[in-house]
Amino acid sequence: MSNNDIMKKLRVALKFTDDDIVEVLNLANFRITKTELGAIFRNEDHPNFKPCGDQILRNFLNGLIIYKRGPKPQANTNEKKP
Repeated sequence: MSNNDIMKKLRVALKFTDDDIVEVLNLANFRITKTELGAIFRNEDHPNFKPCGDQILRNFLNGLIIYKRGPKPQANTNEKKP
């Protein structure tokens, strides 16, 4: 299964629009346009098809964690340990 297939299945399972996916990627500090994203969801035989790289999938999954759980709490370095 390719990264493109995984992204397609996640989009359907989560009922995400392209705007939702761009928002999730922004949470992981990864910028992508809707045009670039659309190329990932095209059929492999389409002239504008673009393979989904590991970086896009990794950042989407990291952004999805932030989207669902919220940002990671900052560790308080001022606390004294017993």
